[in-house]
Amino acid sequence: MKKIFSLFIVMMAVIAMSFGAAFASDTPTKPKLPNSPENVAKGKLIYFKRCSFCHGLKGDGDGPVARQLHVRPRDFTKGLYKFRTTESGSLPLDEDLFRTISRGLPGSAMQTFDVEKVKSGLSEDERWQVIQYIKTFSADFADASNDPTKMVVKVGNPIATSPDSIAKGKKLFEENRCWECHGHDGRGNGPNSIRLKDKFRADPIVPADLSKFWRYKGGNTQKDVYMRFNTGLNGTPMPSFTDSITEEDRWHLANFVVSLQKKGIKNDQVLKAKLVKGELPLDAQNPAWKTAEPIDVRLAGQVIWRPRWENPSVDLVTVQAIYNDKEVAFRFEWDDRTKDTVHNPALEYKVPADYAGYASWEDVPRKLGNFRDSLAIQFPSKPSEGNKKPHFLRGDGANPVNLWVWKSDLEEAGQPSVENVIAKGPDSGLTPQAADDQIVKGKGVYLMNDLKKGNMEDFIGTYTLVMKRPLTSKVKSDVQFELGKFVPFSLNAWDGANGEQGLMMSLSTWNSVILEAPVPTSVYVYTVLGIILMGGIEFVIVRGLKKED
Repeated sequence: MKKIFSLFIVMMAVIAMSFGAAFASDTPTKPKLPNSPENVAKGKLIYFKRCSFCHGLKGDGDGPVARQLHVRPRDFTKGLYKFRTTESGSLPLDEDLFRTISRGLPGSAMQTFDVEKVKSGLSEDERWQVIQYIKTFSADFADASNDPTKMVVKVGNPIATSPDSIAKGKKLFEENRCWECHGHDGRGNGPNSIRLKDKFRADPIVPADLSKFWRYKGGNTQKDVYMRFNTGLNGTPMPSFTDSITEEDRWHLANFVVSLQKKGIKNDQVLKAKLVKGELPLDAQNPAWKTAEPIDVRLAGQVIWRPRWENPSVDLVTVQAIYNDKEVAFRFEWDDRTKDTVHNPALEYKVPADYAGYASWEDVPRKLGNFRDSLAIQFPSKPSEGNKKPHFLRGDGANPVNLWVWKSDLEEAGQPSVENVIAKGPDSGLTPQAADDQIVKGKGVYLMNDLKKGNMEDFIGTYTLVMKRPLTSKVKSDVQFELGKFVPFSLNAWDGANGEQGLMMSLSTWNSVILEAPVPTSVYVYTVLGIILMGGIEFVIVRGLKKED
């Protein structure tokens, strides 16, 4: 049992760090297997090996790791499924279950099980077999009067997206009070967002941030979103709108929701620091940052070392870098629903000595006023040799890492807000450099755009942060920057309101930053001279040909 559980932990680490992958293929390539005793028996074995750790042996969503997950695993005994193509309150089609198992549920512990996409997946036959077994947990599937094939939602002709359609959808979004949960800009921070509960367990439900297309669990296309408006999400506060919004308007509403998704995500793994003249600004809005090309760094829950954390908030940070002849500076931007500037060390999670699993979100005080918001950028302490790097989770004794850790509570108190620290492994803690070697400066600002709509106020929370330091340091364990040299970096992030502190955080794998050498002026001069020379030669040739004629 322990061996299987350990394999589960490793599998979850791999899944977390592959975060953001596109949906796997969810269309079967051959007919589904029949619901026979033989297939149910095979499905039972698959379920025990691959599904029971989350969903439980009885299918009641209470497996060994269920307490560590938020949202909790589906309780199959209720017969209530969120992602369907059937009417509200109805059972799903087998094809709906096949689609969910094949795709997985982004932003959760539910991986894709398409074996064509991941080695740890299931073949098509295995997926059909486990579906037949899952259906045995609820007697509703055996009741002929509940036949889901008779409850399939009828889909009309889509309405193409356009400025006019999006405007109509936005009006519908306001009129139908979608903003009460999702916020006026769809960021999941409406006034009801902190009060939503699961229908059965009373677990808190966080409304979807509609700007994050990579976390749409039921699909992020126009048709996927339209389908959710038809079906609703069984067991949640999200209703069906078939009786309250016309079919045409549901298409307009879908077009508006899709328009809220972030555009232009830059997944490059190399951050190019641009040379600028003059002093490097700590102001994140300074025009100097317009010259720096950003990259978007994706983060996932820290599921590698105890206490493992499967419930992170921060999953995307935009990063820029600039430098001059003396310093280098990094600019970070990320979304956070709330501003948390208080930290109570007494409430930090204490890891039991014999505990090797996940930290339970139930054991962590997740509310305002407990923990700070924070962000850290991490570098190898020693120059990397070839592709060899320290482990991205705090390195180890032989391969330490240097972190610049920004803390919102220090910023709020007007104190130096960045700590320059060293780590030698996830269990070693963070060791601050000497006071004289605290040479990293930082400035973090929480931006709130006040969107007064009707009788309520709604805020979009975004952090901007700048950290800068001299290119070189006298301390050997500090990172050193050289022109034209690639320097690996990774990120850690903490959302205080989500109960995050210590190793309960989100993190990225390694990326690289390079200080780009400026192009010498002579290159431009020679280029211009070359063009003039070639033009002169061409003129002489053409003139000679005309004389011959």
